[in-house]
Amino acid sequence: MEYVISVLLSGISVGGQYALIAIGYTLVYGILRLINFAHGDVFMVAGLLGIYLTATLPISISLPLVIVLTVALGFTIERAAYKPLREAPRMSVMISAIGVSYLLQNTATYVTGGQPMTYPTIPFLSDTVNVAGTQTKWVVLITPVLVLILVIALTQLINKTKVGMAMRAVSKDFETSRLMGIKIHSVISVTFIIGSALAAVGSVLFFTNYPAVTPTVGSMPGLKAFVAAVFGGIGSIPGAVLGAFLIGICETIIKGLPSSWDVSVFSDAFTFALLIVILAFKPQGLFGEAATDKV
Repeated sequence: MEYVISVLLSGISVGGQYALIAIGYTLVYGILRLINFAHGDVFMVAGLLGIYLTATLPISISLPLVIVLTVALGFTIERAAYKPLREAPRMSVMISAIGVSYLLQNTATYVTGGQPMTYPTIPFLSDTVNVAGTQTKWVVLITPVLVLILVIALTQLINKTKVGMAMRAVSKDFETSRLMGIKIHSVISVTFIIGSALAAVGSVLFFTNYPAVTPTVGSMPGLKAFVAAVFGGIGSIPGAVLGAFLIGICETIIKGLPSSWDVSVFSDAFTFALLIVILAFKPQGLFGEAATDKV
């Protein structure tokens, strides 16, 4: 029983961390119809910022500064790499996103020398607690609660504020929203800012559990978060969150199976096999809306 509780708690925690990244994917896609392939690398940069800033500043200052600098990075990427291509073919924007991803990875390699760096120990989050006889970190318990709070706050922002109304309008009809006087560029920038802030929070939670930070560490969590967004119906925030939790739990269960079965190596493959199954039977995802082409 203790083992089952441990696996479930770990899976829910990892799923919550994927969810914070997946929301960034689904927000950007919902408005721009763009898969921001650099989003996982923004998550990686947030991890490196956490290492360098905590080495020189108190935790109470460095962690908020990590979020601010990550938001600034996301804003800069949108303005420098995506805004000039607003009228360009979608393939051009996708290539630009891939280019930004490699630029961030190569810059991180240059700065760190390509060597793994150890994320600092965050007080309280890294402390252990006993849950039903199972020793776990506080971050494992806090992650799903924090994700729930952030998702509710984001949902309220989208449904109850003028900015949220503008985001919903742009996601429904880009051109009509522009004709109605909505400041398209500002709405898109806000979307990137929100996504980057969530990625920064996710990095603190993720690297508290998995402290090794490398220039490519954002690739796999980024891909899994993308799969979670597609699984739930890309463009749907609740769908992305549900998909992330499901992937996190299933991945942890596979890794926790007896070593004699020798199947833990397939934990990553399972995520992408799940994507294939979902796309085969429900291409729009669990909560996605079926697209209709107008002739």
